[in-house]
Amino acid sequence: MTGAKPALTSRLRLMGIAISLGAASMLASVPASARGPDGIADIAEKVIDSVVNISTSQSVDAKSGRDAMPQLPPGSPFEEFFDDFFKNRRGAVPKGGDKSGEMQPPRKTNSLGSGFIVDAAGVVVTNNHVIADADEINLIMNDGTKIKAELVGVDKKTDIAVLKFKPVKPVTAVKFGDSDKLRLGEWVIAIGNPFSLGGSVTAGIVSARNRDISQGPYDSYIQTDASINRGNSGGPLFNLEGEVVGVNTLIISPTGGSIGLGFAVPSKTVAAVVDQLRQFGELRRGWLGVRIQQVTEEIAESLNIKPARGALVAGIDDKGPAKPAGIEPGDVVVKFDGKDVKDPKDLSRVVADTAVGKEVDVVIIRKGNEETRKVTLGRLEDTEKVQQAAAKTKEDPVEKPVTQKALGLDLAALSKDLRTKYKIKESVKGVIITGVDGSSDAADKRLSAGDVIVEVAQEAVASAADIKKRVDQLKKDGKKSVLLLVSNGEGELRFVALGVQ
Repeated sequence: MTGAKPALTSRLRLMGIAISLGAASMLASVPASARGPDGIADIAEKVIDSVVNISTSQSVDAKSGRDAMPQLPPGSPFEEFFDDFFKNRRGAVPKGGDKSGEMQPPRKTNSLGSGFIVDAAGVVVTNNHVIADADEINLIMNDGTKIKAELVGVDKKTDIAVLKFKPVKPVTAVKFGDSDKLRLGEWVIAIGNPFSLGGSVTAGIVSARNRDISQGPYDSYIQTDASINRGNSGGPLFNLEGEVVGVNTLIISPTGGSIGLGFAVPSKTVAAVVDQLRQFGELRRGWLGVRIQQVTEEIAESLNIKPARGALVAGIDDKGPAKPAGIEPGDVVVKFDGKDVKDPKDLSRVVADTAVGKEVDVVIIRKGNEETRKVTLGRLEDTEKVQQAAAKTKEDPVEKPVTQKALGLDLAALSKDLRTKYKIKESVKGVIITGVDGSSDAADKRLSAGDVIVEVAQEAVASAADIKKRVDQLKKDGKKSVLLLVSNGEGELRFVALGVQ
């Protein structure tokens, strides 16, 4: 029995050799195009001098401790090295003692990212988060030359920043390509500064386009499986023509390292932002002056729109360009300046990209019919409005209102007491919801006590009886759902479709 083991082991070794040879034969038979394009090395050699490492420094409170360390993934081989380095630099804490309470002067922290040169006169593009709050910005060229840079402008909504510097010798600049022409499966190349290791080249394919991952109002990311890690932020994503088709911005990863889910801001967005930052030092986006929401299948059925598409206008800014053009709540925008609008994100992006002051045609659907309105765009103000919370006051007892039930809702006429109880502005008209059946469609659509129904099926209502009458008629007409225009206490409107059968 003991002599069987070596024989078995020998057979397994032979099988292993056979499998290895078989695999090698299979690899040899795979076409070169399936293993990746042969020109990656040529392209990388051509453009790598245009890619820069970006080093920033910032003064911070000394008590922030480990915050100054590079943010490395847990278990990284560099983690222990940096841990020892920072401890030695600051001085070890004596046994039995704690220096955390001592007053220490502010210290400088460093961070690293990537960028690329778009103008040989000295213009660099990177991510805003790479240089945010930096006191000093330095560029490190591919040959090691270090040059101080100045900030030209940033756009937080797309996470893009533009820097300028004075070249000490001729530099290589790259051009933007057309990200709209990218195809799924197309090869792309990422170059950057992962984990502060210096210029690194990785390749992969375009996994998806127009990704919305809820990072900002204009999300339209290119997704790629080209290896992108911390430090690659702000670096370029190239096509096989050596053109920049995206700016590598973020990854999704439970480990902190690349798992093949990298995202880049498309060059079409970046190029427009860069042009405005260079020209004005800020973004000047178009503004339509509407609040919009998704056209769901239920809402589309209620509005006789097939298929469901467009952006539903839920509210109009009194001082916005849409109001004088005759656009109203309940209209569905399906085309803007000749471009199709499939959903609210499409409208947000195309409006923002349109020049301030330009007159455009806006195609809407109103009560089943298409109409065209001419709108002269205003300018979107990026300053955030700060709203002060109203002080809570003790509420007086309120007489129980007379209610009626419909659609799983308790409905009542708007009285002075109910306005006070639910803080409803005088400008808000309609029928107030005082209760919601927890098992109803209305509860699923997040209607709640204090909401006010302004319209039912695009007709104004003033009483619960009006609502019941409209709902009963819709049932007789065979409609599956009813479209409600609902306001909150501040007068902000939204559309909600509820089942009626």
